[in-house]
Amino acid sequence: TLGTQTDYRDGEAQTDPYSPEYIVRSGSVPEILTLATLTWGRGLPAGQAEMEIIDRIQEKRAWEAALPPMDSPSNVAKRLKMMEDMERKEWAYREEEIEKLQKVKMEVFKKLLQRREENQNRLDAMRLKNHWQNHQKAKEEKMRKVQHDCALMLRKLIAKRKNCMGKLGRRDIIREYNDFSSQTYAPLSRIGVFPDNHSDYYAVKTFYLDTFAGLCELEESVQHSVLQIKTKAPKPTYTETGYIRKSGRLEAVLLQVHQ
Repeated sequence: TLGTQTDYRDGEAQTDPYSPEYIVRSGSVPEILTLATLTWGRGLPAGQAEMEIIDRIQEKRAWEAALPPMDSPSNVAKRLKMMEDMERKEWAYREEEIEKLQKVKMEVFKKLLQRREENQNRLDAMRLKNHWQNHQKAKEEKMRKVQHDCALMLRKLIAKRKNCMGKLGRRDIIREYNDFSSQTYAPLSRIGVFPDNHSDYYAVKTFYLDTFAGLCELEESVQHSVLQIKTKAPKPTYTETGYIRKSGRLEAVLLQVHQ
């Protein structure tokens, strides 16, 4: 389609509109030559500003044609007055153009300042957020340390309260062996005891379990009747509906216990 060709065309293949060559007759000044400064992409196609420039050029040509000739003092004075009025008009138009340009620049400056202020506010908000997060982390770390110190001091106070009179107590061996969380079963590593270092001390090392020949010899020493399973499942008593009564289950359990 035309839209696709326009979107995906090569920029070098697009050319300016064709302008045929022309010849100006001697003694004539075509009005269209006053627009020779307007070219494609620089004033063409004409917009509102270009149309105002064309209208001003036509008005100026009409004003130049309406100037009185300089053949009498009255015409010279009239011509000077008309030129002064045109000059004032030109200055007023120029001032108006300058004001419009200044307004456009002011709008651009306002947008740039607003954008810079938004970026600065965003950076300030991000910086404040990071600062607040750092303070929160420091606060949490301080609270964690305070809680840890509090728990440590409480444990110390509890330990001191157990022996508040400063008396020496004898070791209660029965209580230590009865409590599986005591130093006998679970010694602390901070006092220099590491139970895992001697974990292989209680491992059973025997010829009959570590070697294949020992396993074969152990199997031959066991009687053949021991390896035979003679367990028989009890026969449950079913009702007409296919369920086992509670008395039947209890009887089967008692018979198994008796055997």
